[in-house]
Amino acid sequence: MNTGSNEPARVAEPTVASVGEQLDAKAEQPLGSRAPQYIQSRRVLHLSWQVGVFIVGLAVVVAGIIMLPLPGPGWLVIFGGMAIWATEFVWAQLVLRWTKRKVTEAAQRALDPKVRRRNIILTTIGLVIIAVLVGVYVWKFGITMPWKIKE
Repeated sequence: MNTGSNEPARVAEPTVASVGEQLDAKAEQPLGSRAPQYIQSRRVLHLSWQVGVFIVGLAVVVAGIIMLPLPGPGWLVIFGGMAIWATEFVWAQLVLRWTKRKVTEAAQRALDPKVRRRNIILTTIGLVIIAVLVGVYVWKFGITMPWKIKE
């Protein structure tokens, strides 16, 4: 097969980008509304679109806040509401970028062997303290099952 070149063919080498570089590439997306062009071109329609996105995002964030003390993925739902807002509002896009950056930094720090060792030591010390406190309580007051409480 003649490619029009006298040089031997080269195989493309795959490149491996780090997680931080991938996030930086994604972070370079332009800020602003991601509404369809048809909606952006009409002022009243775009304003009503923004109000709708704000109300839906607010409902999701409020549901996440309610889930914080109740069973459910509260923080995940709150970040989902922020992502809904980020489709339309620059301030939410900036908050979401900052949050992603902080979560990535925390994940990298958590993988550091020194930090992991420290966390394991602190967890072990905390568990020993709790076990000692429970042991002292049981030694002092004993174990009484709720269904056998003498009145």
